[in-house]
Amino acid sequence: MNKTFIIAEAGVNHNGSFDLAKKLIDVAYEAGVDAVKFQTFKASNLVSKNAKKAQYQKTNMNDGDDSQFNMLKKLELDINTHKELISYCNSKNIMFLSTPFDHDSIELLNGLGLEIFKIPSGEITNLPYLRHIGKLNKKVILSTGMADIGEIEDALDILIEAGTQKENITVLHANTMYPTPMEDVNLKAMVTIGNTFDVAFGYSDHTLGIEVPTAAVAMGASCIEKHFTLDKTMEGPDHKASLEPDELKAMVSAIRNIELALGSSVKKPSKSETPNIQIARKSIVAKSAIKKGDLLSETNLAIKRPGNGISPMRWDEIVGSVAIQDYKEDELI
Repeated sequence: MNKTFIIAEAGVNHNGSFDLAKKLIDVAYEAGVDAVKFQTFKASNLVSKNAKKAQYQKTNMNDGDDSQFNMLKKLELDINTHKELISYCNSKNIMFLSTPFDHDSIELLNGLGLEIFKIPSGEITNLPYLRHIGKLNKKVILSTGMADIGEIEDALDILIEAGTQKENITVLHANTMYPTPMEDVNLKAMVTIGNTFDVAFGYSDHTLGIEVPTAAVAMGASCIEKHFTLDKTMEGPDHKASLEPDELKAMVSAIRNIELALGSSVKKPSKSETPNIQIARKSIVAKSAIKKGDLLSETNLAIKRPGNGISPMRWDEIVGSVAIQDYKEDELI
């Protein structure tokens, strides 16, 4: 309960290498995340031969090849690689996830027994794709980068009508610029999504650093997704906007600390501060020597530490009463 589901997004940062993918799983496990996620696609099903790279992909790769197809073809993972990665995740006791980008990939992942299906932002307007996943009646995590509130509503309607239970859907606020400028994060929209549709909500982050996903948890996110890599300087489209291993560890630690800090919502003295009540609070004391039978007044009373006597909140009750004993200066009344 109240534990954020943290997904370390390896994505295509394996660069097509199984050994690199295993190292990414090791990093995710050591960071303490709940799941490590890859991407499942056939380039021929995902993009046309004349599709161009996004500007951030051109900038990050700088290889002179403008073809999105050629880039993605090198990053495909076949079914045997999927099986080996799942087996390796199981040996590490970390959940394997992957985002399918086409119908064949949905079937491949379903056949491999995945319990959670992650829908990427780019497929939120893909009705046949949404219907296909909806019919599986699995848990669904839906990213909403580039979408407005109406498009999110349409996607949810399709998933639910196809057979997915609403309570099994988590909607992630996202921005698909890599990296996302801080002024474009619009984190309050995450809460708007949760309130509008009465669904579990979270945040898929593409900013640099760990501040925004940590803030999202403080605002109620139940799921956080963040890209990570072994080295930001590696060749590939997503490395530069990813966390390195130490940063991933720092993000997980920050999120877990925020979960502890959020507490129960009941305002009362905590266990750690209770001993300080007597030290930091004050009591009503004798300002000067007082004889038995003297009238207690504002002239012979004062308020000083420690707080183990009569509370100053009873000041009006004590002023005007009669001393029942002698008091020395500074003695508790």
